[in-house]
Amino acid sequence: MPSTALALVQLGGILFALGVLGRVAQRFGMSPIPLYLLGGLAFGRGGVMELESAVEFGHVAGEIGVVLLLLLLGLEYTAPELMTGLRRSWPAGILDIVANATPGVVVALLLGWGPTGAVTMGGVTYISSSGIVAKVLDDLGRLGNRETPVVLSILVFEDLAMAVYLPILTTMLAGIGYMAGLRSLAIALLAITCVLVIALRYGRYVSAIVDSADREVFLLKLLGAALLVAGVASALNVSAAVGAFLLGIAISGSTAQNAAKLLEPLRDLFAAIFFVAFGLNTDPHSIPPVLGWAVLLAVVTTLTKIGTGWWAAHRQGIRRLGSARAGAALVARGEFSIVIAGLAVSVGAVTGDLAALASAYVLLMAVLGPIAARLVEPVVHLFGRRAVPVAIESASGAAAATREP
Repeated sequence: MPSTALALVQLGGILFALGVLGRVAQRFGMSPIPLYLLGGLAFGRGGVMELESAVEFGHVAGEIGVVLLLLLLGLEYTAPELMTGLRRSWPAGILDIVANATPGVVVALLLGWGPTGAVTMGGVTYISSSGIVAKVLDDLGRLGNRETPVVLSILVFEDLAMAVYLPILTTMLAGIGYMAGLRSLAIALLAITCVLVIALRYGRYVSAIVDSADREVFLLKLLGAALLVAGVASALNVSAAVGAFLLGIAISGSTAQNAAKLLEPLRDLFAAIFFVAFGLNTDPHSIPPVLGWAVLLAVVTTLTKIGTGWWAAHRQGIRRLGSARAGAALVARGEFSIVIAGLAVSVGAVTGDLAALASAYVLLMAVLGPIAARLVEPVVHLFGRRAVPVAIESASGAAAATREP
């Protein structure tokens, strides 16, 4: 078969399979991310059938998927919302970093992956999946709950932390010197500051530049601007993802709302290809040796995320059930963990075992997150019912003791 025809057949098969997997995920009320990763593992290096012709397209499409993911994430926030969320959630945000990045750092060091691997795995275990969390909250009808603003403020802090973390990681992956690394980080921080100032004072002008009444023109300008900014950011070692995120923040008002509606189908398509492409480049035979570590990380970081959300909600005066729901909502990891691992693996700066560990970990956490969010209420009620008889029995015993001569 001619190479072009073979590539079209393989690409068509992948896209059709993604649609089937997405439908299966909807049927069971779960995120499709684990199924996309499994599909990539099945048809990549060492899988059931290797689709070589689709790998090159998958790499480029995956990069576009990352840009669109971060662009739409930026479109969800305005600069004032980001600043308010940062002021409100910074103590919980610091706890979140320490509690959830530390397990990944420790495991990477124990496995001998060095400082670069440790920083990479710290990011993988740290950041929750905003997409999965938002979908679960919507599916369970909890968007109006009192604890939901606490959850969202922590997610905002995580997204801002990523804007600082990704340039640091990019610098380490590039292997440039200490002074060059500081310069790259300074450029990133300056860019973030400038974008926030522009968004706060001149956001309407940025929106006017990309806006258009014609959908085709609007899409071309928006996508072109996103790729252009992402490319410039990548050239400055700031990270293409951060550039796209900052552009999304700078676009505001009705323009941001229209852009989100227009780009959502494209984002879903290219993001799905991104997860498959990551799986295609991961050898499934490398997963069993690190599966035990993935399970250990899943257990530990599930507990640390629940603890983080519980503490943050409790500080806002939310009672036990709401605090438990806040913690369980943050458990899921997904797209950003894979973005971080994919960034490290693509430049060859870390071992392939890290990709395998990240894949196994995200597979577990993308499934555990929605399950934890659904089961948290019955579990809290169950322990509450058990605690009541014990408390009554203790009170009765104490009363009887006071009546004894």
